[in-house]
Amino acid sequence: MKLIKVAACTLNQTPLDWGNNQRHLTEALGRARRAGVSVLCLPELCITGYGCEDAFLAPGTHATALEVLEELLEHTRGMIVSLGLPIRHAKANYNACCLVSDGKICGFVAKRALAGDGIHYEPRWFKPWPLGRRSHLTIGGVDYPLGDLHFELGGIKIGFEICEDAWVAKRPGIELALEAVDIILNPSASHFAFGKHAIRDRLVVEGSRAFGVSYVYANMLGNEAGRAIYDGDAMIATQGKIVARAHRFGYSELELVTAVIDVDQTRSHHSALNGYRPELSAEATCIRCAYSFPEARPEPPTAIDTSLWELGEDLKEQEFARATALALFDYLRKSRSCGFVVSLSGGADSSAVACLVRLMVALAVKELGLSGFVDKLSHIPALSEADSEAQLVRRLLTTVYQSTANSSETTRRAARQLAEALGAEHLELDVESMVASYVASVEQAMGRKLDWDHDDIALQNIQARVRAPSVWLIANLKGALLLSTSNRSEAAVGYATMDGDTSGGLSPIAGIDKAYLRRWLAWLQHKGLDALGPIDALADINALAPTAELRPLERRQTDEEDLMPYDLLDAIERAAIRDKRAPLDVFIALRQEFTQYSVNQLVTWIERFFRLWSQNQWKRERYAPSFHVDDANLDPKTWCRFPILSGGFERELAQLRRYAQD
Repeated sequence: MKLIKVAACTLNQTPLDWGNNQRHLTEALGRARRAGVSVLCLPELCITGYGCEDAFLAPGTHATALEVLEELLEHTRGMIVSLGLPIRHAKANYNACCLVSDGKICGFVAKRALAGDGIHYEPRWFKPWPLGRRSHLTIGGVDYPLGDLHFELGGIKIGFEICEDAWVAKRPGIELALEAVDIILNPSASHFAFGKHAIRDRLVVEGSRAFGVSYVYANMLGNEAGRAIYDGDAMIATQGKIVARAHRFGYSELELVTAVIDVDQTRSHHSALNGYRPELSAEATCIRCAYSFPEARPEPPTAIDTSLWELGEDLKEQEFARATALALFDYLRKSRSCGFVVSLSGGADSSAVACLVRLMVALAVKELGLSGFVDKLSHIPALSEADSEAQLVRRLLTTVYQSTANSSETTRRAARQLAEALGAEHLELDVESMVASYVASVEQAMGRKLDWDHDDIALQNIQARVRAPSVWLIANLKGALLLSTSNRSEAAVGYATMDGDTSGGLSPIAGIDKAYLRRWLAWLQHKGLDALGPIDALADINALAPTAELRPLERRQTDEEDLMPYDLLDAIERAAIRDKRAPLDVFIALRQEFTQYSVNQLVTWIERFFRLWSQNQWKRERYAPSFHVDDANLDPKTWCRFPILSGGFERELAQLRRYAQD
């Protein structure tokens, strides 16, 4: 029986925040030592932070990362530790992990498979390390092994799969299994997306089973750099079974999970497999380092919290609430803002944003306690450890209802009731006189009256834009962050007023489609999270048909009358943008799903979508930063690139019309 205590760690790092990042790493190393850990896996690029963007191309970033690595060595005494950092070799940059043993560098393994799709741009900054190649890296006049390597320490073989390496068909674990590796470390920066946890789980579990190893998976945590959210989710698996797992969506700076593994048992199990044929001739890729493993004692299995990773009927609702709340909390503290301001219209979008801020407080206080919550936000002078949770909410959340002549008493009441239920500071402004002043000035300058029959869009937009200066002023006075309330469906077709309802420094729901958002609000009204419970005040909001309330009330304006049914709009967007289908193919794909609509109506709406999509790329380019929660979003800066000027699908739409007429 060969018992070894291993650990994986989640870390909430910030790009280029050298001091805090190093402090978190030192704390993690100290906790691991106190827990008797022999092998510790830390996340990918944990020294610099993962989201450094083009700073990875700066020589200073690499130099400072190496300095921090050397400063951390003394804290690794008695342990084997993986530390992630960028390195420069042969005039190229690599995403690498340094394996350290008892305070000494053993060597560097460079990532082979770079994440270059969707939100990831690793090939812009790094080169993939070629399979089977080995070199050396010189640091301070000393040469260290670098490349496609594995290590033997104290008779135990350790190899690496670095994040994306495990997601490709020919993953390094295949070769490592043939090299009789005992432990695979996977330092990752694997962002959150709906449904992604289950895939990640399978990669780890199946890796441990198929490769005959103990698999130690570490990950980032929280809102690291502004857009991507990391759910933590560190785990340890052996022989096809998870034996330890970190919590997801935690508010602490780090979490360490440990397990005692039996290497002899793993080896025995793997040797019994008829299909296992070890490779016995590639010892040149094995780096041997001195290390004496302390005797580990058997430990009872760690109790694993399954509440946020088992598939359930409301898993997506739970994940959206917790991921976005955590992202808001980290954005608040890392931007050093003093709170949030929401232009609360009484509609679904702004109500969802306000509720997410309230959930942020509830979840963070539940985990950190009142004093821990205030300590994390110590840059906000208005907060006190003597505050109750309700007082914290009121200090951090301000909602503003701004009425015009076209606003209804229904939405005014709905906004006020929700603000009171959430505990926000609620302000009401009447901006009709400002709207009238702008209209009168323009009428005088142009020498004609403006009316709804000829100037509809302009008259709608001026109301939305007039609201922006006031709410910006309130946000500035409070040193707070103004949250934009536009959703993904609006972004797809440009159904938003630039410098109006798009105003804000952060757009937390821009990755969420309207149909789902309304379902989520219904769930929040009737069930909600345990940390807060149902929000009954959403009842009136959920009962309203979505409306911009920018036309006179007698015109009974609704969003779906202006556009199309939201469930259809979202289906067209997925088919056209996610699946890259042409207009005719979209029609054919959706014709059987939406049989309640006539051919002509469906063609009209598909054509409307493609025209609006093409015309409004400039709006999507100007949206405030949004959170990444879906691996198929519309953010042109992280996922969906489209030309600002284009032909507008004229040929393709003509083909669709001819097909429908036949």
